[in-house]
Amino acid sequence: MIPALIGKKIGMTRVSDESGVVMPVTVVQAGPCTVLQVRTRDVDGYDAVELGFEDVKPHRSTKPLIGHAAKAGTGPKRWSREVRLSAEAGVARGDVVTVDVFDEEVRFVDVTGVSKGRGFTGVMRRYGFGGQQASHGVERKHRSAGSIGGHAPGATGRGIKKGRKMAGQHGHQRRTSRCQQLVKVDKEHNLLLIKGSVPGPNGGLVFVRRSKTRA
Repeated sequence: MIPALIGKKIGMTRVSDESGVVMPVTVVQAGPCTVLQVRTRDVDGYDAVELGFEDVKPHRSTKPLIGHAAKAGTGPKRWSREVRLSAEAGVARGDVVTVDVFDEEVRFVDVTGVSKGRGFTGVMRRYGFGGQQASHGVERKHRSAGSIGGHAPGATGRGIKKGRKMAGQHGHQRRTSRCQQLVKVDKEHNLLLIKGSVPGPNGGLVFVRRSKTRA
């Protein structure tokens, strides 16, 4: 069994449970994914499958990727990902994997994606600093970080302590949200309804797999 799928974050909505409690959920289009390659322990030293998601026009791909996908009887894919397995996959090259892999026993999933990029930001937005006082006695440094060398080694105060929080690039980093509740699986439309944090913007690529720490 392949415990993972490549998908795309659609957006948010809300659903009601059996008791009528409304909960917010994130809609993820997971699959269908095509098996581009199957690796076995006897040949490659480990068990894994390579999944491909979302068709792309050939002129937007490369000849090696087009030939690689052709061996599976499909066209080039926009995204591909190799999934390590603990045993043989039980699928063949060219098979299509859908949300059926998330059966009723799967209640929690791990979601990996790239967080929203916010560009070069200051310490107030990046780390939640309070900033300087807003009185008239303060110069135009209300959003600055303040002193940066107060904890420097030595009596002279030279240098800056390693790991000091300062302004810089904010977001656009690979993040994994673990143990998010899988509320519903829509097999007809290949949709997953997940309650919890799903990294990335709407339309961003996400990787959903069975939770490694919770059933």
